[in-house]
Amino acid sequence: MRLTLSRAFAAMSLSLLAVLAGTAPVQAEPGAVTDIAHRGSSGSAPENTVAAVQVALRQHASFVEVDVQRSADGELVVLHDVTLDRTTDAEEVFPGRAPWRVGDFTMAEIRSLDAGSWFADEFAGEPVPTLREVVNALGRRAGLLLEVKSPALYPGIEAEIHQELSDIPGYLPSALAAGNLVIQSFDHVSMFAYHEIAPEVPVGLLYGARPTEAELVAASEWADQINPSYRVTDRALVDRVHELGMTISVYTLNTGRLMRQYRNLGVDGIITDYPAVLRQILRERNL
Repeated sequence: MRLTLSRAFAAMSLSLLAVLAGTAPVQAEPGAVTDIAHRGSSGSAPENTVAAVQVALRQHASFVEVDVQRSADGELVVLHDVTLDRTTDAEEVFPGRAPWRVGDFTMAEIRSLDAGSWFADEFAGEPVPTLREVVNALGRRAGLLLEVKSPALYPGIEAEIHQELSDIPGYLPSALAAGNLVIQSFDHVSMFAYHEIAPEVPVGLLYGARPTEAELVAASEWADQINPSYRVTDRALVDRVHELGMTISVYTLNTGRLMRQYRNLGVDGIITDYPAVLRQILRERNL
């Protein structure tokens, strides 16, 4: 796969494990771009739900990106916003619980919410899933790009995520061997903590502003990916990230023009709400 450990020794070790296990993936062609479904196929289904993951799989997405937080009773829950009001009916169900922070609700309370109707009537009743439910939905059919959302609100979440992934039977060794797991965050302190806990798991650093040269050099000592907004990405940044032995995936590209533009810049991955459109554009180069 293209989203894999940047360190050559680690990559070779994982590839050997995959061969021995009989799960070695088909290798991507040099220069290929990985398509990454943003919050699932969130242009076609309610974001960060199993429904969105299933649509992404039907569209043959190579990777699915979702966000993880923690409920009041310690469950790892897949949801983007730190509050529940935008993508669920929390205001109606719990009118006296403003501002409806994710970490103030138990998993049972979160499970009682409708996370689909806001998107379309056909998704009415779609629940907010747990991390394990998303991983089980993915199976081995696509990789997981997991964003740790606002980890400062959830002390210790890094170890909890790693433990949960480790506890899913057979998942973690298989995902690592196939290059099918990356953990990322805008909180780089959190990602360094994750790296310290599980150095075998690739980590990515998200950037809303252009990273400096000093930041890139420092990151190259331990991080595997630099994943910035496309708005701050140009060929010089792509080339420098590659020179430092890391990969670069950009977010969030939702038009054909942008997809082609950044494909041609040589990025390693493109994060999009419309993975089916992106896959068609990526196939153009191979025709």
